[in-house]
Amino acid sequence: MECRLHCGACCIAPSISSSFLNHPNGKKAGERCKNLSNDNLCQLFGKPERPSVCHNFKAVEWVCGKDQHQAMQILTELETLTN
Repeated sequence: MECRLHCGACCIAPSISSSFLNHPNGKKAGERCKNLSNDNLCQLFGKPERPSVCHNFKAVEWVCGKDQHQAMQILTELETLTN
């Protein structure tokens, strides 16, 4: 599946433990990435500053669901289960 434009769930729900642009100490689960635009687009997409965890994330229906609301629910649950 193609990434759902203007969703941003994968940039909000999960934590990122590594340091990256605008997040020197990583990002907490549920915290909106500071590199996410107001219309939920990654401002680091395609740039070398983009964290490898983000680059390696692939949109799939079992993770992203049918819409942004489902994606947030699923990703939040996965974050909780793997914490």
